[in-house]
Amino acid sequence: MVVCGDDGLAHRLAAELRGVYGEQVTLVVPPNERTARPPVVGRARSASAALFDRVVSAAVGRGGTGPAHTAPATSTGGGGNGGNGGDIPPVLEAVEVTETVLAEAGVERAAALALVFDDDETNIRAALTARRLNPRLRLVLRLYNRRLGQHIEELLDQAAALAAGNDEGGSDASTTVLSDADTAAPALAATAVAGTSKVVQTEGLLLRAVERPSAGSGLCTLALLSPPGVDPEGGGEQEPRLLPDDEEVRQAAGRAAVVLEQVSSAGGGESAAPGRGGVPPLASLFSRRLRWSLAGATACVVALAVALWVVTPGIHPLRAFYYTLLDLFAIDNPAIGAPLGRQILQLLSGLVGLLLLPVLLAAVLEALGTFRTASALRKPPRGLGGHVVLLGLGKIGTRVLTRLRELNIPVVCVESDPEARGLATARRLRVPVVFGDVTQEGVLESAKIHRAYALLAVTSADTTNLEAVLYARSVRPDLRVVLRLYDDDFATAVYRTLRAAYPQALTRSRSVTHLAAPAFAGAMLGRQVLGAIAVERRVLLFAAVDVAGHAQLEGRTVRDAFRAGSWRVLALEGRTDTAPDHVLEKGDRVVVAATRRGLAELR
Repeated sequence: MVVCGDDGLAHRLAAELRGVYGEQVTLVVPPNERTARPPVVGRARSASAALFDRVVSAAVGRGGTGPAHTAPATSTGGGGNGGNGGDIPPVLEAVEVTETVLAEAGVERAAALALVFDDDETNIRAALTARRLNPRLRLVLRLYNRRLGQHIEELLDQAAALAAGNDEGGSDASTTVLSDADTAAPALAATAVAGTSKVVQTEGLLLRAVERPSAGSGLCTLALLSPPGVDPEGGGEQEPRLLPDDEEVRQAAGRAAVVLEQVSSAGGGESAAPGRGGVPPLASLFSRRLRWSLAGATACVVALAVALWVVTPGIHPLRAFYYTLLDLFAIDNPAIGAPLGRQILQLLSGLVGLLLLPVLLAAVLEALGTFRTASALRKPPRGLGGHVVLLGLGKIGTRVLTRLRELNIPVVCVESDPEARGLATARRLRVPVVFGDVTQEGVLESAKIHRAYALLAVTSADTTNLEAVLYARSVRPDLRVVLRLYDDDFATAVYRTLRAAYPQALTRSRSVTHLAAPAFAGAMLGRQVLGAIAVERRVLLFAAVDVAGHAQLEGRTVRDAFRAGSWRVLALEGRTDTAPDHVLEKGDRVVVAATRRGLAELR
């Protein structure tokens, strides 16, 4: 197998294929990327070390490790060689992935090729070349553009079918387009908000998993979490357990768990975020103060009309209202010779009309300004609280923002690049955005960090994420923080020290490469990985598997097909009511939850 890429995902994917699945892998990277562990290299690592010293100092100042009743904290690192154990795959360095480079990497004889460059165009160009060199090659592409990915997938599959002389391409020549952002965003969003469901969707099913304070509830227990105050990396019986059996669940009294809450039809989907239409709602056209002013002016007009009706005998109420409007707008109809009450009301009506003109002018200008700025970025409103502060609107940040708004969670974004790709999404969803460097004083305050519920730092620089978290914790020591870190060793060190420095706060670290690599590896092996859930520093995969050809599944009931610590059959694809005693037949296709090694055993 061949893996081509220019960042941590390529290294992690190669390590996954070799360490978990035992595959022979050739890694193609740009020059000087063989030992690099992006993005924490060189000067950036020095900056990280300086920041880390600040974390250690804070931990020492707070007296070391926290008490046994601390809130749960997990860290999922990424980058580097991951779990490869030092077994480095053959590496081919090339400035550009040309036909010569692919041939030298052995694409003509390879079973699968993964193109995981950060640039979509580079991956597409290399995929077209590779398909020409080997029509039977299984291709896995990393593309951010979903619509373009669908077209490219159809094009490459059709090219393979034509080259093979068939109307339909074989399974070995399949093309799979994946996005690391789409894989990681649900996990990042769920981590930032307590109690949020972790959703995995197939073509016909929607599976919801949720973290519960105790095991045994829900349809089945997917994982047992470490007890509060216990280091999940310490090993032993207290470490997190994936896919436990019934006996383990019974013995895990008091431990939090991730349970399968619901299996439903995918037709309903998630609730949409508000404010997606092109025309803003009427209430958003005017500020609250202006709305109260308009209401007060209307009440005055009504009161004047009623008073005129009372003091003028024989006048109809509608005529009284009409006369009041004439007086308000200074239309010439003086009350000469009229009773004194009528003359006084006419003067009052003229005065109210003068006061009403600025209000009406302000309403018109504000409405026009609202329409004009409907496509512009908003600023955080006064009094905002209980929101999530999202740092970074790149590929990952954009997908996380979309997911949070689908869950109707208020968000304030912070971005330093005025050309960031996620600004268009923030504008469409009418999400407030603060421009500025998060490492500069005052930027996080502008995002109302002191009243925020959580901070989600997903910029592409480890140092920026860490510094933002440290500063936010200095403002709010109890703030819930989720930071994206690439470097595995650095992530582990930061996690443990932050946990000791702030024992009462929840700190979580997630790596996009760690969450995305299993899906890419499964696709290279012909598996359809539907999603991944981060369980502390481990990953639980959801995949669609054909029962045919699997002796572990075929002819067994759903209950008997369960292997503790490896895999569990959750449902038949397209069915929401799979019974435990249902016998799996050759033509069935099932959705399973599996560990990485469990998925490898199901090959």
